Amino acid sequence: MQAISYAQYGGPDVLEVGERPRPPVAPGEVLIRVRSAAVNPVDWKLMAGYLDGMMQVFFPVVPGWDVAGVVEEVGLDTPEFEPGDEVFAYARKDFVHDGTFAEFCTVPARAVARRPAALSWDAAAALPLAGLTAYQALDRLDLSEDDTVLVHAAAGGVGVLGAQIALACGARVIGTASTGNHEFLRSLGVEPVSYGDGVVQRIRELAPSGVDVAVDFVGGVLDITRGVLAEGGRHGSIADDTVVQAGGHYMWVRPSGTDLQDLAELADAGRLTVPVERTFALDEVAEAFRLSQAGHVRGKLAIRVSG
Repeated sequence: MQAISYAQYGGPDVLEVGERPRPPVAPGEVLIRVRSAAVNPVDWKLMAGYLDGMMQVFFPVVPGWDVAGVVEEVGLDTPEFEPGDEVFAYARKDFVHDGTFAEFCTVPARAVARRPAALSWDAAAALPLAGLTAYQALDRLDLSEDDTVLVHAAAGGVGVLGAQIALACGARVIGTASTGNHEFLRSLGVEPVSYGDGVVQRIRELAPSGVDVAVDFVGGVLDITRGVLAEGGRHGSIADDTVVQAGGHYMWVRPSGTDLQDLAELADAGRLTVPVERTFALDEVAEAFRLSQAGHVRGKLAIRVSG
């Protein structure tokens, strides 16, 4: 099968396009013929070696943890799916080796969900990691419809989904973003606030009593959270472990087909859209990684593998 891989840590220049063996299908797994995959910052951070010691890596590595495609084959004792099913998944495993930037990938059935009909293949592929990150973070913070929520980096790949999930729960959402993204956020129902000097005051003008929940999807914003959190408020971060010393939660996403199915239902109900800024071919992954590294992407970057 055609795949992108790298045989050593490094930058986008270590990526190679070529033939890789099709992965075997273990019991409880499904083999997915990949239609689309998606880029997440963790992909190039893993490739750079930043997570060395956190996860076991076996070279050569096929990167990618997001996938949308069609079930090609099922392993033993996998009654949940059958060949021909349209699915999507957050395909992280317990080790790093066979990823989703390939014509085929295997995923444990427990991490797989039915593809939402309302989303294109690219949008479906762009949802799992970012969507589950946002969904599980807000769930950990006991979000309710009575809450006013502050979403840091509300126009980013995770933040834009977190903002919509909070809105779907009935919460009021304030989101930090650059001025150029304000109209986009307003179209979703988010009350945008600009970054930079005076941000605490601007948030306080919208929420004089403070926010009930603050969720950080960017890092480096703990002082802002402290400045706007109401007494008894809850906060957490996916990017800053120092929140724990400040009474917050530091969170890491887990694969979950059940949670992913909840997100699919939100998408099919018209309550969750997945912005895809740009789509790349499989042999353009290095370019996609460079764009992701630049840090100015609104929404997600998709990798079109077939179809």
